[in-house]
Amino acid sequence: MKKIVLLSFLTVLAFTTSCKNETKTTDSEKVVAETTKFVVKPEGTSVKWTAYKTTEKVPVGGQFNILKFEEKSGATPEEALNNLSFSIPVSGLFTNNDARDLKLKTSFFGEMLDPEFLKGKIKYNNGKYAASITMNGVTKDLPLDVKITDERRVTLSGTMDIKNWDALGALSALNKVCFDLHKGEDGVSKTWEDVAIEVSTFLREN
Repeated sequence: MKKIVLLSFLTVLAFTTSCKNETKTTDSEKVVAETTKFVVKPEGTSVKWTAYKTTEKVPVGGQFNILKFEEKSGATPEEALNNLSFSIPVSGLFTNNDARDLKLKTSFFGEMLDPEFLKGKIKYNNGKYAASITMNGVTKDLPLDVKITDERRVTLSGTMDIKNWDALGALSALNKVCFDLHKGEDGVSKTWEDVAIEVSTFLREN
């Protein structure tokens, strides 16, 4: 009888210890999950754009080599990106063509109000992303499509319509200095109003 009682006691003790160990492991995992952060860093972010010329809509690509914002973190990718303010110096524009770079800086951005910077903020609300962009003294929202892969690689893309930022005058000035270069086979010189934007970033672990 004593052996049976002792055996039962040992069984209960072993079961209790096992449960305690499981609880400790779970609590530890919770602590790790709570302290893991998604961090957005400038050096891991790129801003590319694609404009179009000629009636055939031939793409012309470029990027901004300088992007300024404070490092921001969050418990989720959405939290890390939401309310992320940014500033893009126009001086960092790069198309791998010095003559084109100069024309864009002087005859397009140079025709705008506050031509030195593009400014904005990324917003996340109800499952949707947008970039509130200030250009030419006008602030408008640009809806963004967002893809997140491997939980940390993020691509935000959208199409900017220049007229929404009252920049058709600047577009016309650019077309004048690029008149012959923007002619297609039909002899018509055209610079399109829409510009595709793509922002890529890697959300580092804090």
